[in-house]
Formats: sequence, C-alpha cells, structure tokens
Amino acid sequence: MKKIVLFLTLCLGATAAQAQQDTNVQLKGTVVDTVAKYVYLQKFHNKMFTTIDSVKVVDGNFNFKTKVKLPELYGLSFNTANSPLYIFLEKGPITVKLSPVKYYNNSVVEGSASQDLFNTYKKTENVEISKFITEHPTSIVSAYVLYRNWSYRLTPEQITQNIALLDKSLATTTYVKELKELVTVLNGLAVGKKAPDFIGKDAEEKSVRLSENLKGYTLIDFWASWCGPCRKENPNIVAAYKQYHDKGFNIIGISLDKKKESWVKGIKDDDLNWLHISDLKFWNSEIAKLYGVRAIPANYLVDSKGIIVARNLHGEELETTLKSLLNK
Repeated sequence: MKKIVLFLTLCLGATAAQAQQDTNVQLKGTVVDTVAKYVYLQKFHNKMFTTIDSVKVVDGNFNFKTKVKLPELYGLSFNTANSPLYIFLEKGPITVKLSPVKYYNNSVVEGSASQDLFNTYKKTENVEISKFITEHPTSIVSAYVLYRNWSYRLTPEQITQNIALLDKSLATTTYVKELKELVTVLNGLAVGKKAPDFIGKDAEEKSVRLSENLKGYTLIDFWASWCGPCRKENPNIVAAYKQYHDKGFNIIGISLDKKKESWVKGIKDDDLNWLHISDLKFWNSEIAKLYGVRAIPANYLVDSKGIIVARNLHGEELETTLKSLLNK
C-alpha cells in the first residue's frame, strides 16, 4: 500500500505546470444523502467562500459549465451558510458524488489530479512543507497549503524561501501575491519595530485609537467568539489581566467576529473586562491585515511608546513575560 501511495505522489508531483486561465469548468455530479434542490459553486478567498453560481438538482444530478479561473480551489455546497466541500478544479471533466454527511467528507471527486494531491496531503502526518513543495512545485495545491496552512507558522524568511521553491507558473496566483505582501507586513512588525496605529469602533460605536490607549504595556489581542482556541486561551489572559493590570498591563481586543451579538456575548461570557473593537468583517478585518494575522488567537505586546516587545504570547509565556517586565 505504501508503494502505491508513493507512486501516486510521485506521479502528481510530475504534473506539468498549468498557468491559471479563465475557462468553462466541466463539472457534473450526483447528489446523495440529501433532498437539496440546489448545488452552489463558491469561490475561495482569504479563508472565506462566496457564491459565484448555482444549479438546480435534476433527478439527483447537477452540472456546472461556469467560466472560472483554473486550476483553483473552489467550494461545493447545498447550504452557503455552512462550510462547503473543498474541491480543486482544473481543466477537463470532473465528476463528484456530493454528500453533506460528515461535513462533506463522504463526497468523492474524480478527474482532478490536484484534488487527489490535496487529499493525500490531508492524510499525511508531519508534513515538511519545503519537502512537499519540492516534490510538487507546479501544483496549485502547494501554493494553497503554503498560504493557508503554513504562513502563520513561518518567519518572513521561511515564507520567502518556500515561495522560491514554487514553479514560476504560480507567481501570478492570489496565494503567492498575498504571501509576498505578508512578508513585507511581517518584516515591519518585528520586535523593536513600532506597531502600526489604528482606529476601530467599540460595541457602542465609539472610536478607539491605539496610540491614545498606550499605558505601561498593552496586549493587542486578536480573537473571535467563534474561535475555539481563542476561548480556551481567554482564561489565561483574564488571569494575567487581573494580576498585572494595576501594575500597568492593559489589553485591546480585536475581534474577527461577523455578528455583533456573538461578539458582545463572548466578551461577557469570558469576563473580558478591557477595551474591545471590531469591524465585524471576519477575515477581511482591516486591522488583522495590518498586523499580518493569518490565524487566531494572535497577539502583540507593545510598550507605552508603541514599540513591539513580544508577539504571540500564550499561557504561561504571557505571565512569565509580564512578570519580568512589571515586577521590577
């Protein structure tokens, strides 16, 4: 079995480079485990999907001929409010058995080498991203996983090194373009650099400016009520705030929520008694982009002059850092 998987991986890695082109997709399929009447085709951007077309299910079948950019990642779903099936579309006929069971995990895609590689990637443990890209330099999947799954784990230098491993045919993809922009942003956010100023609105629609709220040390904390790891981390931040607030520790929470009600409820439920702002734009948050935030929870600790002294402090590391700075 291992030999078969290796052979598949090597074959996929040898696929010729395909520059993206606007092409009518050849996508058809059958619907199972549901009585849904429509299938929605969605475009992926910045961790979000937006609907670009829909077709009616006829006798359990659907067929898309939409003009889209190929090869590229798209979503297929029966309900645009929920996460779709992640599907890499490319030139040539592709067939899908689309099932909503287990978050579309029971669905089957045939005819897309990119999808086959993506499925292999998801099943592989302890992936080394540089090795993966080297084995599949021409695949849109390599550019996608570097952007989506690895950009927040890597330094700007490491991102640049991995971009260099990608085939030049991928240079014009959104993934590579945004990764290069991210490198520029992160280079300006190193420890010792001045944090970019910003203005946001609190839940009462009042303006909050970072530079006007810098006292002692301030944690610029990116989170959201829908983010499980954020909610799990919040008790640690609350404990640190209670222990060090009187000594000069403050927090400004930046939420990537979509709904005000959920945001406000999350603040109350987790006892987050400090300044909070949000533009309620989810991953399109302008402040998150300004700070190169690709995953949450994330944070920056700045001093009274706005100079970055640390980033991504979680758990005991936050408490230890504050202790060294404020117990002097």
